[in-house]
Amino acid sequence: MEMLLGDDFSKLQNASILLLGVGGVGSFCLDCLVRSGIKDITIVDFDTFDETNQNRQMWSELHEGEIKVEALLAHYPELKIINTRIDEQWVWDFDFEPYDLVLDAIDDTKAKLALAQKCYKKLISSFGSAKRLDPTKVQVSDIWKSYGDRFGAKIRYELKKRRFSKKYKVIFSSEEALTKEKGSFMGVTATFGLVMCAEAIKTIKEKKEADV
Repeated sequence: MEMLLGDDFSKLQNASILLLGVGGVGSFCLDCLVRSGIKDITIVDFDTFDETNQNRQMWSELHEGEIKVEALLAHYPELKIINTRIDEQWVWDFDFEPYDLVLDAIDDTKAKLALAQKCYKKLISSFGSAKRLDPTKVQVSDIWKSYGDRFGAKIRYELKKRRFSKKYKVIFSSEEALTKEKGSFMGVTATFGLVMCAEAIKTIKEKKEADV
């Protein structure tokens, strides 16, 4: 990465990242961030690893029954961890000021709306990655240009109701959901996470030296 980025690599090393959720999307984003040279990463999640996570979540097969954020310290010892449920009230109460970027890999609608309202200037948000099979349909755009995802449509609708019109970056798939049931394919969920990491690196790289 240092060979690839040159002088901009120092921006990655000095950046402070908050990653919300370390499931099918967040766990791959986390791995990508660490392997890319970002050292100051705080992860927030409340869940434990379960057998049903093993089709899409990194390290899940090694830590069944363990608290996710604590288990991940075995693989990424420099992490800062917060073991808590991310809901709307938590978002309003939490201090996002110390972080250069907030990466949203959660699926709580009200919490996502609060995140948009509170820290859109530093937010990269993931929409629905489940029920799909085609990773080439994964895209990045601002919230108002995203399409093809019912979850994203609901977020846009609710933001409009709250008279929110600011832009922030989202990752979404234009592929229609293949089922109404639960189900996910690692090829898509991991792509969401890797794209989120890539967008984070791009954003950090473009920041002025004084801002990082």
